[in-house]
Amino acid sequence: MPTFKPTRRSLLATMAAATALPLLPRTAVAMTQGQASELITSVMRDVHGIINSGASEARMIGQFADLFDRYGDVPVIARSVLGPPARSASAAQMAAFTTAFRDYLSRKYGRQFRRFVGASVEVTGAREVQSFYEVITTMTMRGDAPFEVRWQVSDRSGRDLFFNLIIEGVNLLAAERQEIGTMLERRGGNIDQMIADLRQAG
Repeated sequence: MPTFKPTRRSLLATMAAATALPLLPRTAVAMTQGQASELITSVMRDVHGIINSGASEARMIGQFADLFDRYGDVPVIARSVLGPPARSASAAQMAAFTTAFRDYLSRKYGRQFRRFVGASVEVTGAREVQSFYEVITTMTMRGDAPFEVRWQVSDRSGRDLFFNLIIEGVNLLAAERQEIGTMLERRGGNIDQMIADLRQAG
């Protein structure tokens, strides 16, 4: 696995904030390559706006949560991050976990936004992979060499949404899945307790 500078690891977490290998879309691709690219262009435009807005930390965190809801397939991401326990969780538990996880990511990574002021991104390509699209972007930060980020996008849930993010081969969803799994294990597999603690974390 490649070695990254702390700023790269933080950007990986910040821009996605969502990520373990998700349940892949099972339906045929209906979106086009252009639509997939347009989605990620919009995501990065809004992220750039948040980072450079000069807003308070609390405001930025709230905007980050809104961004997840607008562009991310949050229910799919949350179910993937929870992993096998999601199969036995009740609908109420999944709804509570999905909201708690989104808010946790917003707090955890939103506080790192300011270090990315002045960063730029360019969509450099897109390709169809099985039943989804992978949009390739190049990130450039001040004082750092450009690096590649790949966004996985599908319309599985009825809208064009991203469901995973990979940077130079590193899957952010997998990292979050491991962290949530550790939290759940430490609580003896008690999903309700993990959700309660997750609401205070980050």
